[in-house]
Parts: sequence; structure tokens; C-alpha cells
Amino acid sequence: MTPLRFLFKANKKFYLDLKAVTGYYPRNINLYKTAFIHRSATQKDQSGHRINNERLEFLGDAILGAVIGKFLYSRYTDKDEGFLTKMRSKIVNREFTNDIALKLNLDRFIVSNMTKNPATQIYGDAFEAFVGAVYLDLGYNKAEKFIISKIIEPLVNLDELIYTESNHKSRIIEWGQKHKKPVCFKTEDNNEGLLTGFKSSVVIDETVYGEGYGDSKKNAEQVAAGEALRKIEDEGL
Repeated sequence: MTPLRFLFKANKKFYLDLKAVTGYYPRNINLYKTAFIHRSATQKDQSGHRINNERLEFLGDAILGAVIGKFLYSRYTDKDEGFLTKMRSKIVNREFTNDIALKLNLDRFIVSNMTKNPATQIYGDAFEAFVGAVYLDLGYNKAEKFIISKIIEPLVNLDELIYTESNHKSRIIEWGQKHKKPVCFKTEDNNEGLLTGFKSSVVIDETVYGEGYGDSKKNAEQVAAGEALRKIEDEGL
């Protein structure tokens, strides 16, 4: 059994880490602990019920979309619905949430039985669950302030994002056509551990240039294409 003093120290550190991330002292620390439990961890409560972050992820996704939607609506008063929708989709997507989770160092808190790598959706899922926990613990207003002041304003270059093409699959296909190289997507059901969904690989000249996971074929292929584009850029191809 772990001595109580060590449990206290661990909780205190987690408590202070959460304050550093959000800017607010948490009230219900257990919400945040749940936010970082991936379903592959197969943890259970005292009643035998499974504990994971999926419900909080569902809630956080809705809160994130609402906050960013309102932010864009207020910032771009002269833009139409199509522009606002496209901008929001560039921000609220799996690649973005994965990246934000890593920039906030949330990956250090994640509990899972899977191999962690940026091509999986574990990080993004945990980030959305974290947003859900902030909302339940501190309320909508503080969740909104956290998203805007700690994420959107310091971590997202909106002016650059306007001109960024977020359809990675189209870009990698266009690159292949331009350089006369066949680009092949191999997408299949993923049964790795308890992570259900799809796994996609981008193959160029019989070499895998990128892999991605997603809850749909489209999302998995977009993540894989993004990874492939980064590798192509790094290699100067």
C-alpha cells in the first residue's frame, strides 16, 4: 500500500501542475484524473465500472467548438458563415488537438496501455476530455477564458491559418502528381489494443511516409497525409 504522505505529495504536484496549465486552482481533482485515463488502461472504480475519458471527451469537444465558434464570430465580423466554418474546422480537428495537448505537456498525465506517438489520437482525445473537466469543475466562463487565453491567443496564428490548406490528403496527392510519384493510401480497421477506429498509411515508392489513426477513414487518412507531408518537407523532397 502506498503511504498517505506520498499520495498527498503526488496529488499536490498534480494540483499545482493543473494550476500552471489552466491558470486556475482546480476544485475537483478527480475530474482531471479521469480526463487522462484512456480506455485502453482498463481501469475500474470500486463498483467494478470502467473508468475512462470518453464521456468527458464528448463534452469537451462540444465546449471547444462553441467557444471557438463564438471567438471567430466576434473577431471576423465581416466574414460569412462559410469562412467561419472553414476556420473552425482548421482549429477543431484531431491534428490541432493532438498538437495542443503536446504543447501544453498534457501527454505526461495520460494513462494508457498503448504506445504513444503523435500519429495516434490519444493526445487529442485527452485534450478534449481535459476541456470537459475544466468546464465541469470551473464553469463555462473560466473554460472559455482558458481556451482563449491559454490556447487560441498564444498558440494559434489566425492570420497564417487563413491561408493554410488543411486538406492534407489533397496536398499529398497534388505533390505526387507534380513529382510523378504514385501516392497510395492503405487504410484498414484498427484493432490495436482497445483503440478502435481506422489506421491509414501513406506509401510512396513502396516506402511508408506517414501513418495516422482516426475514428473515421477520412480522419485517419488526413493525419497520415499530414505526417507524410512533414517527412517530405524534412527530407527536402
